[in-house]
Amino acid sequence: MSWSVEFIPLVPWPIFWALAAVGALLLGLLFWRSRRGVLLRLASFMLLMLSIANPHLKQEDRELLNDVVAVVVDDSQSQAIANRTARTETVRKELEAKLKTFPNLDLRVVRSTSTSADSERDGTMLFTDLGQALVDVPPDRLAGVIMITEGEVHDVPGSTSALGFDAPVHALITGKKGEFDRRLQVLSAPRFGLVSAVQPVEVKVTETTGANEGAQVRLTVTQQGEKPTSQAVRVGETVTIPLAINHAGPNIVEIEAEPAEGELTTVNNRAVLTVEGVRENLRVLLVSGEPHAGERTWRNMLKSDASVDLVHFTILRPPEKQDGTPINQLSLIAFPTRELFQEKLDQFDLIIFDRYQRRGVLPLLYLENVVRYVDKGGAVLVSAGDDYASPLSLYRTPLGQILPAVPNGRVTEQPFKPKLSELGTKHPVTSDLPGAGGDEPSWGRWFRVVDAEPREAEVLMRGANDKPLLVIGKRGEGRVALLLSDHAWLWARGYEGGGPYTDLLRRTAHWLMKEPDLEEETLRASSRGQTLTIERRSIADKIEPVTVTHPSGKEETVTLDQGERGTWRKVLNVTEQGVYRVASGKLASVATVGNANARELAGVTATDAALGPILEETGGGAFWLGREDADATALPRLAMLRSGHVMHGDDWLGLRKREAYNVTGVRLFPLFTGLLALGLLLGALAATWYREGH
Repeated sequence: MSWSVEFIPLVPWPIFWALAAVGALLLGLLFWRSRRGVLLRLASFMLLMLSIANPHLKQEDRELLNDVVAVVVDDSQSQAIANRTARTETVRKELEAKLKTFPNLDLRVVRSTSTSADSERDGTMLFTDLGQALVDVPPDRLAGVIMITEGEVHDVPGSTSALGFDAPVHALITGKKGEFDRRLQVLSAPRFGLVSAVQPVEVKVTETTGANEGAQVRLTVTQQGEKPTSQAVRVGETVTIPLAINHAGPNIVEIEAEPAEGELTTVNNRAVLTVEGVRENLRVLLVSGEPHAGERTWRNMLKSDASVDLVHFTILRPPEKQDGTPINQLSLIAFPTRELFQEKLDQFDLIIFDRYQRRGVLPLLYLENVVRYVDKGGAVLVSAGDDYASPLSLYRTPLGQILPAVPNGRVTEQPFKPKLSELGTKHPVTSDLPGAGGDEPSWGRWFRVVDAEPREAEVLMRGANDKPLLVIGKRGEGRVALLLSDHAWLWARGYEGGGPYTDLLRRTAHWLMKEPDLEEETLRASSRGQTLTIERRSIADKIEPVTVTHPSGKEETVTLDQGERGTWRKVLNVTEQGVYRVASGKLASVATVGNANARELAGVTATDAALGPILEETGGGAFWLGREDADATALPRLAMLRSGHVMHGDDWLGLRKREAYNVTGVRLFPLFTGLLALGLLLGALAATWYREGH
């Protein structure tokens, strides 16, 4: 219960103060002229204004409200090192126990992580989470805020006005003063690069104390599939590392600085980069042995691809053709065999032989060059007709040692629908061809297939009598493919509804040129929000488990769930921000959750510098719990104070006692109304009249 005096004027306050001003002016004039009875006039005027002000005695019934103290616990990644997590939990439990001993004090614990559902958070956002947790707490109930953190906070307000409350903020620092850490900083890195080009990556090794500035550190660079290389760099100096883009698709490189003695963690000594390799243009050489119906199909398919530079030659007049026509009357271009197959052969990404046979145009020496070209990483595709079964077959040349199927001299000519083999249903070249589903494909028929026996190769499609139709294989560092029919053009002409000839031919060509999306053995990782998706494609019946390396260095073995068409998949919920590395055998991939260069790991040493200004402005203090000369979890003494700006000392921290309340009832008692007010006012006026009359 509380008593107070409250005025409820009979007129609005502006009019009341205007009347008071006029009266004061007139009374001042009377005092200046020393008129008789001026004091009685003053008393009469004051009684009149008091009656207009209408004072009341107010009685309030109040319900006291508990004060609220917020304990903000930093659960960010940087708190997971140097035993800070265990220390934080010990401090939290002890602090909660002490705060619960205070009467009329409510405790609110706020857990703040460095991750968010949409992965847009970058860093430790203690004040953001604090504001969200206190939206239902009136500022006049907040007794104070106690933060348990290592001090690296990235959303500290610039002033107390941005806080939204007037209460002390204290920090319990879970680390030690003078902590040391080494860090590898990536200053610039390319996202894309042309295949076979070299891209620069700029890095710098930094240390927190600066004592070893200029000292040499060993830097190790590891590119996927290659041996690690190392070089000596100096602390604090920017170093440029040349990164070779060896293939199309993701090129993964790991850069690691050697650990230093006594540093907090080696997690931020390593950086994993992914540079997407892009081919400038795919150069394709198409050699047609003779004009035929399917020749235009190959040309149109390759010309329609903007990323392909096509060189096409068709042999119209073989050397053995002697009809007496003078050379100067022939409008034919001589086949530049020496230029294409010796001088510029390594400039092509793919060579296609379309119904080509030995006709004396290409010397066997040039075909041996093609064999060496494939062994060093080139690609050859042979589209064969009945010529492949003849004595003049390409198989009867040096090229035969790399071709993936051996002809037996027979050709099967009967209607059939090309079908996917069991392997073909898993291989990315053919697994999702339109119309391949069901027991019977929906595409049109072909009428010829060359009989051949696969040799160290994989059969993706089969023809009549289950004979091999599309055979692919790897030779050395290169690849070869053999299409044992020249009837793909029937699909292009729409015969019996046609078929996916463009998809089939383009995918086969791009697989030969090592397109990453068409590799039969792949491992990919991607992220969305706080989920990590791992996808594995394989033509094998079983795959190895996948090892997931978290940004903090923690490793986890994951078994993927098998799906359809040679795919395995797993979705993981993750909490850390940064680069995740997944590996299975020789395959590896990386994915970024949140910010790749998260501020969480940019600074991991304990500090009170970031929080210092806001602590001082609110009257709070910073207390180091990791001191060498004291118990690691020794808490300062807690005190409740009614007033004061400085709310801390060397061994104590203060909380403001608010004494907030809710009003449950109000009673008003008039003080200057009725007969009492009328009698006093009339008496004063009568005394004034009497004094002036005498």
